[in-house]
Amino acid sequence: MKETILALLTAALDALKERGTLPADVAPDIKIEATKDKAHGDYATNLALMLSKPAGLKPRELAQALIDALPESQAISQVDIAGPGFINFFANTEAAAEIIRTVLDEGERFGHNTQGNDEAVQVEFVSANPTGPLHVGHGRGAAIGDSLCRLLAVNGYNVTREFYYNDAGAQIDNLALSVAARVKGLEPSDPAWPQDGYRGEYIKDVARAYLNGETVKAGDRETTAKGDRDDIQAIREFAVAYLRREQDLDLRAFGVEFDVYFLESSLYRDGKVEATVERLIDNGYTYESDGALWLKTTEFGDDKDRVMRKREGGYTYFLPDVAYHHDKWNRGFKTVINEQGADHHSTITRVRAGLQALETGIPEGFPEYVLHQMVLVTRSGVEVKISKRAGSYVTLRDLIDEVGRDATRYFLIARAATSQMTFDIDLARSQTNDNPVYYIQYAHARVCSVLRKAEREGVPFDQARGLAQLSLLTEEREKDLMNRLAAYPELIARAARAREPYQVAQYLQELAGEFHSYYNAVKVMVEDDALRDARLTLGVAVRQVLANGLGILGVSAPEEM
Repeated sequence: MKETILALLTAALDALKERGTLPADVAPDIKIEATKDKAHGDYATNLALMLSKPAGLKPRELAQALIDALPESQAISQVDIAGPGFINFFANTEAAAEIIRTVLDEGERFGHNTQGNDEAVQVEFVSANPTGPLHVGHGRGAAIGDSLCRLLAVNGYNVTREFYYNDAGAQIDNLALSVAARVKGLEPSDPAWPQDGYRGEYIKDVARAYLNGETVKAGDRETTAKGDRDDIQAIREFAVAYLRREQDLDLRAFGVEFDVYFLESSLYRDGKVEATVERLIDNGYTYESDGALWLKTTEFGDDKDRVMRKREGGYTYFLPDVAYHHDKWNRGFKTVINEQGADHHSTITRVRAGLQALETGIPEGFPEYVLHQMVLVTRSGVEVKISKRAGSYVTLRDLIDEVGRDATRYFLIARAATSQMTFDIDLARSQTNDNPVYYIQYAHARVCSVLRKAEREGVPFDQARGLAQLSLLTEEREKDLMNRLAAYPELIARAARAREPYQVAQYLQELAGEFHSYYNAVKVMVEDDALRDARLTLGVAVRQVLANGLGILGVSAPEEM
């Protein structure tokens, strides 16, 4: 319908240009929005307000001129002017119903588009240190990142999912020391326990597996434990592999998979960190002070220069990040999106500064970032802070075990990443309309239930007859539903451009709400075969769009609940 209105307005503009009402060089970006109040029609445009000045007319005068110049169209039943000069369009019911036919013809591909033009896009997300089970913050990153990948894919992008393992540095040293302490029989309460050691029960599991000589497979390698209590390097390698495998299992339970697992240690092994430092020095963007090597990040918008190599030796954490993202660029990814926690905000400027200082043609906004805020988990109104297994935080597996994959994914994606969120375990477990994921899934299952009822009552659904009788859908609620279905493709395109998959979750909740209201207010199982099948056809279209949207969020669309 929007495309129809756009074509009508474009023709009206051309007519006004020919008459001299508008300058010939006027080329406005015509915006058409669905109205919030149906008393003002189905769609509206502010075109007359935009062009009143170049036309030398009052907005309402220009609005009338545009209306008078509109070609005739059976798709539009009424056009009027509202307020200071908005033009409102009322869609013809039969024309609006054509969206049902489109949905059923395109099926799973309804909402897909080619705006991505098969562009290679890399999305890095989760990227947890392999030092323990994934926590709920990692879960939010996984839900957002995975849904963003699915969203980009339906918009025609060629998406690669990447997980970056920080398997080098002080945290890995602390992990190795913690497992070594457990291997030697120490408890976290022992005075000899490492000062910054990890205290969760999972460390005991790693130590036990190491002593038993187990073999674990993680990513691209298998590691067999040596069982030597004094070989700290062997303990380190096994602990990292063991916890990488545990994280892989957590992600598999969450329905998340990756195309590439990239190890930070490989940047050192392959000389890419050193090559990055040498290039930065050669380009004149470094200096030494107080025994440390500094990068002139202030030349690229940072508030102060940053240390790259510490006085005591070793690189600060952002330097390997620069090398890593340079590697992404060299792999051919011109669009890279990093989904990370908001605590990474301070690294954005310095990583981008380092990439600019390399002077290899990388644009200033590379990479893009989607940063998510923290998650507060509550039960019975009280914050849940720890897991027995992890010892200090709520794990992703805890949530999946408590409320299931679907509810966990939906709750973690349903709000904008920039918003802090509270994960209410009691609400996520409830089977009531207050639970948004239940509410959406129930709408899908409800359509399936009505179709089964029709079969049982000897009046099986005839989709062909329903499609032939769409003109019978004259109820206002039916028109609202059709307009909501018509908004889905644009919503999918807009959410991808904004990198905001939560918009899909919001849309699904609105669609489910309109369907439940319709079903409760309008009898579907009427005796008239044609009207019944027309209404069932509308229901089947709603079911298809619900399933498509839930698929983008990685949430199932059950047929029974």
